Amino acid sequence: MKKGTVGWREWIALPGLGVEAVKAKVDTGARTSAIHAWKVRHFERDGREHISFCLHPLQDNDSYVVEAEAPLLEMRKVRSSNGQEQRRFVIETEVEISDTRYPIELTLTNRDEMGFRMLLGRQALRRRWLVDPGKSYLTRADADNEGDED
Repeated sequence: MKKGTVGWREWIALPGLGVEAVKAKVDTGARTSAIHAWKVRHFERDGREHISFCLHPLQDNDSYVVEAEAPLLEMRKVRSSNGQEQRRFVIETEVEISDTRYPIELTLTNRDEMGFRMLLGRQALRRRWLVDPGKSYLTRADADNEGDED
């Protein structure tokens, strides 16, 4: 399988959660992908654990809210970038990058103070994507990829 190339940040979709577009930071230092979520509620339906939650997929726009629900995959200890360990809910959902759609694991966490609503980690990139850290938005058809300043 030929690998595509992504930049250090990309617009992606999470169709299974109803998210048409979210700006994700591509983070090869993070094993698992993470998204900003709140109003997280753990419940059982038909003998299976589920999570309901709210998302603000657009940075600096708290008026646009997506309400989502997914089966709980597991609870996992995750070490954050500041070195602190947290227990997080993990779900599986589909990611769509360019014209490629596949399942990824996604942790739910508070990223309110972070620069991006979502991190795309190594597991989501493995065997599919190479990262060009000097470029942005390589998967968008209308992208202007010349000389990224950030």
